Amino acid sequence: MLEVAIIGASGYTGGELLRFLDVHGEVEVVAATSRQYADTPIRKVHPHLHDLDLKFTDKSPSDLDVDMVFTATPHGASMSIVPQLVEKGVKVVDLSGDYRFDDIGIYEKWYGLKHEQPLDAVYGLPEMYREEIKKANLVANPGCYPTGAILAGIPLVKEGLADILIADSKSGVSGAGIKPTPATHYPNISDNIVPYAVTTHRHMPEIQEKLGKFGDVRVSFTPHLVPVIRGIITTLHSFPNREVSSEEIMELYKKQYHDEAFVRVLDAGEIPRLSSVRGSNFCHVGCFEIDENGRLVVVTAIDNLVKGASGAAVANMNLMCGFPETMSLEGCGLHP
Repeated sequence: MLEVAIIGASGYTGGELLRFLDVHGEVEVVAATSRQYADTPIRKVHPHLHDLDLKFTDKSPSDLDVDMVFTATPHGASMSIVPQLVEKGVKVVDLSGDYRFDDIGIYEKWYGLKHEQPLDAVYGLPEMYREEIKKANLVANPGCYPTGAILAGIPLVKEGLADILIADSKSGVSGAGIKPTPATHYPNISDNIVPYAVTTHRHMPEIQEKLGKFGDVRVSFTPHLVPVIRGIITTLHSFPNREVSSEEIMELYKKQYHDEAFVRVLDAGEIPRLSSVRGSNFCHVGCFEIDENGRLVVVTAIDNLVKGASGAAVANMNLMCGFPETMSLEGCGLHP
């Protein structure tokens, strides 16, 4: 049995990790850390996990004697935790942005932090780096927005069809984390759609860097906060450099994702829905419509807390530890 710890387990991503790991046949969660809730039963913070007989602990990372650790910690905090775990020989999936970039200078520019302890990590998007993840000791879990945008863009960039992509993403409020803020206060977000960090969101360079592995591309990205709890819809706009049909684009995506366990390519004209992926580790890709000006529109839907965070982290753990990638993640979405 693989012994696992979650550092920072009281947030939404921590709760989702616990939800999936509780039904994983090869894993035992032996520590879930939280300074704020030390010695508090997990069900008091995550009420849906009522039968999970475990309390939060305030153990330091150096005191964790486990095989695998998920660091569900804020950007900047992981870099002070992860190196000591890796040095001990513990496998780590980091859910922060601290180890996602090949170029530390890009991280420091966009996150406004000095990276004190850079390490080699594998970017944890199995659709890109499955074989590398299997051999990794440190995996950097992708950001939620980049997951939907990258999966939308790979076939176009790989095929050389588009060198400029515009990603317009709309996220549920849970993406802002468990701590309330003025932006997520119910009267401020209900009945509203709020663009933010319109040209400066730190996920833009992540999308750019990863799609750049498939070809020369420039990415523009704008996120929006919408009054739903879960999910990200990404609408990707491009102008293909040759004449294509919706059916041709659909077949291109089906070819790219034919063997992917967690990507479902819809028929041309079919639009992904947030409810279809809610609670699941699936990404739905669809639309593939082209307007009279030659603009191609591709749409993806993911659950930001699952495929965009904790579900992806569990899939990465499965790959790193030799389990089936889909283990404990097979459930479909919760529509309606």
